[in-house]
Amino acid sequence: MADKQISLPAKLINGGIAGLIGVTCVFPIDLAKTRLQNQQNGQRMYTSMSDCLIKTIRSEGYFGMYRGAAVNLTLVTPEKAIKLAANDFFRHHLSKDGKKLTLLREMLAGCGAGTCQVIVTTPMEMLKIQLQDAGRIAAQKKLMAAQAQLSSTSAAGAAEPVVETRTTATQITRELLRSKGIAGLYKGLGATLLRDVPFSIVYFPLFANLNKLGQKDPNVKAPFYVSFLSGCVAGSTAAVAVNPCDVIKTRLQSLQRGVNEDTYSGILDCTKKIWQKEGPMAFLKGAYCRALVIAPLFGIAQVVYFIGIAEFLLDMLPKHRA
Repeated sequence: MADKQISLPAKLINGGIAGLIGVTCVFPIDLAKTRLQNQQNGQRMYTSMSDCLIKTIRSEGYFGMYRGAAVNLTLVTPEKAIKLAANDFFRHHLSKDGKKLTLLREMLAGCGAGTCQVIVTTPMEMLKIQLQDAGRIAAQKKLMAAQAQLSSTSAAGAAEPVVETRTTATQITRELLRSKGIAGLYKGLGATLLRDVPFSIVYFPLFANLNKLGQKDPNVKAPFYVSFLSGCVAGSTAAVAVNPCDVIKTRLQSLQRGVNEDTYSGILDCTKKIWQKEGPMAFLKGAYCRALVIAPLFGIAQVVYFIGIAEFLLDMLPKHRA
């Protein structure tokens, strides 16, 4: 069956709406994922996702869980729009005479979508990670200062209180552009491709085939709940599968380091140091958080996409044609 063709504006609007709803719902879990992945064998601040979120609320307040959300909410619309529209574009051009796509062609379409989206994903993730991880580093410094103060035997040796200076995404962007140019915003591009291309190769074919299982007739859309569950299952499966690449990407894109934490010169150096110093299980840090983020995120995306909210909105617009 040929994929139903939807206008480009509708694809962009659907992708944007889905991204905004999804990010708002799951961003605190994404913040926990970033902080857990960035923890090394130095000063460990969190033991689990729930521990991270509880400590974040206590030290930074409820809205501390949404640090960096503004960046995501701003850029998730073009990111999701590009991803969904590119996948449909490649699926359409890879289909022959309206025939069903083979698994290989479905994977190629996903590969194309993943490659296109990194144009927006890389700078978005770069800025988001700095803001998300700032709270962890500040909390770590405060803890170290408190420990030093307790161990001090005289007033002269007491540590000064640590005051956190909050930076904004705009300030980080300006500094990166000033010091490194546009390349500064695209640090970790290779690692982002290494994560997003395999993700899309797994996700889109898996979703398409799971969704077809719920179709009673090839010419009729699958029910609402089937699209949602298919998006959740495909998203969480793909997320866990590429989690090692996500850990590497997060480490490479982090500009600030905590106490006794390693720095990395590239993908291979990062992989080697993590394996040697933290063991293979370190590549699965935050995997369950990522599954919890991606599952509803892509479930919501596919539901919005298949319901056709954008088509409804566009049909409401007055048509002024001569």
